[in-house]
Amino acid sequence: QAQLVESGGGLVQPGGSLRLSCAASGLFLGDYTIGWFRQAPGKEREGLACIASRPGTEFYADSVKDRFIISRDNTNDTVNVQMFNLKPEDTANYYCAADLGRPSWCHIIENGYQYWGQGTQVTVSS
Repeated sequence: QAQLVESGGGLVQPGGSLRLSCAASGLFLGDYTIGWFRQAPGKEREGLACIASRPGTEFYADSVKDRFIISRDNTNDTVNVQMFNLKPEDTANYYCAADLGRPSWCHIIENGYQYWGQGTQVTVSS
């Protein structure tokens, strides 16, 4: 069965940067729309960013626009999110998700994604 795994989480000071990575077994991420989401305890999952399988299409939620950059590493078949200027409110468990949707667009609607990783914790604190 297909499995996604996130990595790169950790503790970072406010204003710092962190890079998260999404890898997979059982599927080729290059064929999938990939979304990044986060969830803090007691809160609903929040869509952050997505990238389509066709190059040139990404989308960012307003909460992370201009601070997060999503990209593909085609050599390693991973999808990364580079996070800049992290804030305490960014503290959450971060998930990647995959969906075999249309190659030319993407979305950050949770119910639209088929496969999910277990998450990686990001804590922003001084």
